[in-house]
Amino acid sequence: MNLKNPSIWRPMLGLFGLFILIALYLVLSDTQDIFWPGFLAMAFFYALVFLLGAYAASLRKDEGINGMMLADRSVPLWLAIFTMSATWVGGGYINGTAEYTASSGLVWVQAPWGYALSLIIGGLFFARKMRRYRFRTMLDPLEQRFGKRIAGLLFLPALSGEIFWTAAILTALGTTFGTVLGLDTTTSIILSALIAIAYTALGGLWAVAITDLLQMIILFGGLFLVLPFALNTVGGWSKIWGDYQESFGAAASLLPSREALGSYYWNWWDFALLLMFGGIPWQVYFQRVLSSKDERIAQRLSIMAGLVCLLAAVPPIVIGVIGQQADWVAMGLNPPPDAATTLPWVIRYLTNPWIATIGLGAIAAAVMSSVDSSILSASSMLSWNVYRPLIRPNLSEFQLKKVIQRSIWIIGIAALLLALQVKSVYELWFLCSDFVYCLLFPALVCSLFDPKANAPGVLAGFLVAFVLRFGGGDATLGIPIILPYPMVEDGVVLFPYRTLAMVSGLISIVVVSRLTQQYRPAKPLVIADND
Repeated sequence: MNLKNPSIWRPMLGLFGLFILIALYLVLSDTQDIFWPGFLAMAFFYALVFLLGAYAASLRKDEGINGMMLADRSVPLWLAIFTMSATWVGGGYINGTAEYTASSGLVWVQAPWGYALSLIIGGLFFARKMRRYRFRTMLDPLEQRFGKRIAGLLFLPALSGEIFWTAAILTALGTTFGTVLGLDTTTSIILSALIAIAYTALGGLWAVAITDLLQMIILFGGLFLVLPFALNTVGGWSKIWGDYQESFGAAASLLPSREALGSYYWNWWDFALLLMFGGIPWQVYFQRVLSSKDERIAQRLSIMAGLVCLLAAVPPIVIGVIGQQADWVAMGLNPPPDAATTLPWVIRYLTNPWIATIGLGAIAAAVMSSVDSSILSASSMLSWNVYRPLIRPNLSEFQLKKVIQRSIWIIGIAALLLALQVKSVYELWFLCSDFVYCLLFPALVCSLFDPKANAPGVLAGFLVAFVLRFGGGDATLGIPIILPYPMVEDGVVLFPYRTLAMVSGLISIVVVSRLTQQYRPAKPLVIADND
């Protein structure tokens, strides 16, 4: 590494200065319960990740826009598996899994296996075709088939999904940061967001991929190291698992049943399908697929990353069970203030200080792996599929890179503001796939697999899905129920209206496209000449 390079040491000094300011704030605050070993571990891991990312970026000094967005389509299989897995297994994944294990029972811990299956399905049916046509973003086939304006419209659910995903990660990072430092969640989220956004703006996909490798090693090592110590504190797995089954009954199983779910049975299946198929139309996913060396690697990395994601869900599930069954009062400890803090709370208070330092520091560094990926992906779509074709078609590669870097700050701050409003990691985690499942997935499927799909059909499908989806309201965003759906309980629609919206949108595209084929013939997909 060239330490004389200002592009490395100037931002590094800024990061160091930020941690000095945080430390001074903590020292001067009389009411904070400061956990200094955890703070120092976090500072160390942040610095390590930053230096590795800066080093990776310095190796690609002359990269063009393909280098910035797709790492010159040269990511090898082993590294692609790590960066794909790290993208999904971030703060929302581990914190959210522990949160719902502790609060709602295993039957509602759907996101880990749902997203893992989405990677496998994406690998089997989508990855090879997307890589074969050499697209740069997920919106490219939509732009080819349906035009720039339709692609710009479909960018909105894609952007909202990435912002919700980033907000979930920032919320998880903030709760972890808060547990480590003793700060309130709001302050922790703001500090975490500033560090994450600043780091993401420095490098392209190569820097992200290399840091993902380190972060996955840290994540797996830290979580699996914590488990035996935490289990020993609460009397072992057999004891707490038996107590957990007694507490939750049928809900302690991953498999759905009428006994466990009651009136929420069809609602459970609605969310299950949402996660499996709503986890596919993501730029953060296709950015890895499109950066692969060839079609075969694109398919294999998706399937193998899905298996890694399933393995990564084991420690947070165990930690969620521990957090729910631990007798905190008998141990002289305060219980977690809410379910969202279960994971960092167990790691800090049910292990010895050294293990807690490693575990909390590792998580704080590891959850960054999803922040940089998500913000970079959304910024790539905003710059390449919206700003370039609709506003400045003659934008140079240098100018486009600058637009991407500025977009990172805009999107990162938007996610920060949302994270401050919604405190549940799991609610945001579901919400981020909700809109892309209902509004974007049908259009993506038709762009790749229906040769007669056209712009009027996609527009009709979008409007139908939009009305049916938002007609069911949304408690997280404060949207009231508008349409007279059946099965409404406590102000929540239990009828699977999300899947109804997706299927209705898909059928509308197919039908309207054929009815308007004479007036608006469908455009074929062509291989992009941009490698």
